[in-house]
Formats: sequence, structure tokens, C-alpha cells
Amino acid sequence: MNMFNRSHSSKSTPARPLPAGGPAIGLAWLMCLTLAAPHILRAEEARATATSETTTPLSLLLKGNAPQSVDDLKAMQTHFQQLIKEVLPTTVAVQVGPAQGSGVIISPDGYVLTAAHVSGEPGRTAWLVMHDGSRVSGATLGVYRTLDAGLIKINKTQPDQTWPYATMGQSKDVATGMWCFAAGHPGGFQSDRPPVVRLGRVLALNDNSTITTDCTLIGGDSGGPLFGMDGKVIGVNSRIGNPLTVNLHVPVNTFRDEWVRLANGESWGHTPGREPFIGVQGEPESNDATIHRVFPGTPAADAGLQPGDLILRFAGRRVSDFTALQAYVSDEEPGNRVTIVVRRDDRTLELRLVIGLRNN
Repeated sequence: MNMFNRSHSSKSTPARPLPAGGPAIGLAWLMCLTLAAPHILRAEEARATATSETTTPLSLLLKGNAPQSVDDLKAMQTHFQQLIKEVLPTTVAVQVGPAQGSGVIISPDGYVLTAAHVSGEPGRTAWLVMHDGSRVSGATLGVYRTLDAGLIKINKTQPDQTWPYATMGQSKDVATGMWCFAAGHPGGFQSDRPPVVRLGRVLALNDNSTITTDCTLIGGDSGGPLFGMDGKVIGVNSRIGNPLTVNLHVPVNTFRDEWVRLANGESWGHTPGREPFIGVQGEPESNDATIHRVFPGTPAADAGLQPGDLILRFAGRRVSDFTALQAYVSDEEPGNRVTIVVRRDDRTLELRLVIGLRNN
């Protein structure tokens, strides 16, 4: 289900697909924490017995401050363990066709955030495995391929049916260095284990398009949630770079900003690493979409576009200026066939164009 070959991280690290299968990989020190004895005190109780000289406020630790003592580690561990119990039931396994991924329920009526390359296309049947092992059906809704955001809705079988759900956070609250944890089904769903959790920190933010963390992901994790230490969803697992410590996630505000289109079942954008283009340059200083230059051997040239043409509509959408044209091209996948309406002199023409793949 993972078909990306280019990273969108601010470090420009080439991304590779999340491989199918493989062992669940965890951080060694995290394993030490999560396997600790169950009688460990609650976070604040544990810290009450420590002196002020050896402890750091828990709020500062969760923002990324380095722990200074064993008591700091115990407080973080206790908080983390309690948080897992609260939010893990919202993580689900997702199967669309023969491939598997993950998702997170974010509403009591069963909306599920996932990755676009997990849900595929709108209108497909999805099967979801809940935390208790029960299997329910759903339908894929919209996909925003450029940022890898997808949405699924669980089918309701009873009028008053509700689902466990996590709260969506805000991208503005995400900061470099803060602790976070990713959940999912690495290697695909396995009936003898719950969703797997990996603790890490935010390494980088790339505007509103990518969160990079060191929460190790592998195949099957795609679409699973990235949680902040307040238990809110701050992102969705997307893909990885070459090092296992470079893991990319869709920021939660991508879903917030595009909710209407996703919920309406729209499909737009291009797969990361497959940049679309048509091969034109706008008229300098122009307030409309007048073409200044058509590059030879490009889709625009093949379609018959000429310098001086004013583009009025692109794929059925009104084109107000060249910036709008660029945005509409970006919404297309290379290979798509679109209709362009242009004004040439005193004539209105309708041209057919095949979206090209840049650098191909």
C-alpha cells in the first residue's frame, strides 16, 4: 500500500515505500520503560517523593526537555502508560482490497483518518478491525493525494451506535523536540497483539505538509495516528525516509482544512514524487492566465496551446489567474486527461491535454 519514492521532509531526505511485512521495531529504551513493573506509582505521586533538586516539571519533559533523573523517567513512563490505555482503542487496522494499513477513529459516528495511499479511491469498501478484534465495514471517502490524506466512514449497523474516538489536535501546537508516539499495525494486522506503539520526538516541521519524527514506522503503519502527549491526534503516519529515524506524517490540520472535500468524497492531488506539469509560463505582470511561453515537447505543446492564449477553464474549473492554474495542475495526477478552454484572438477553443510527469 506504500508507493511513495520521495520525501516531503524539510531535510529533503528521499523517502522510500513502507515495506510490506517485517518485524515491529521499537526503541530499546522505550521497551525498558513499557515493560516496567505494573506497580509503578502514578506520575504525580511518584514525583511527590522526590526532591525539587532532582525533578523536572512533567509539562516541560513532555515538551522535549531532557530528563535529569530516574524520577523524571518514572513520571514520563507513568504518564505514557496511562495515555496508551486511553487512546489505543481508537487505532484500527484497515483493509481495502488485498492491502492493509491503519487508521484512527476521530468521531463517535465513525469517521476514520488514514493515508490516501491506504484508502485508495473514493467509494471502495473498507474493512476495519477494532481494538476488541471485531470486524466492521466502511466506505472510503475523499483522498488528497499530494499530502497523503484519506478519510473513511464506518458503516452504522444500529441507529444509536457510537465508536471510541480520539480528539483531533491543532498543527500550531506541534513543535520541534516535543515527545509524541505513533500507533499502528506494523507488518499488517495480527490477531494476537494490540496496535503497536512507538515513542519518539518531533524532528522537523515542513510548513503544513509534513511532520518528521523518529517514531519508527514500517509497512502496515500507514494511516495510523501520531499522538501528542495530551492524547490528541497531531498527524497520520504516511511514509519513511532512508534512515529508520526519518518518519513522515500528515499534519492533522490537513484534514481540518480539507474536511469538506474529503467528507464529500472528492479525489484530487498527485502522489508525492510524481509532480504533474503541462509546460507553460505565464505572462509577466499579468492579472489573468495569459500564456507567455509554451515549452516544446510538453503536454501543452502537444495539446496545441500557443503563446497569447488566455486560459479560461481547466478541468471544468474557472481559471482566475496563473496562480490558480498552477494550483489546478497540482491537483491532477500525471496521465490524467483534462479539457482546457482558452480564448485565442476572438475565438473560444476547447483543447484536450494529458497531464505530464515532470522530469520524465
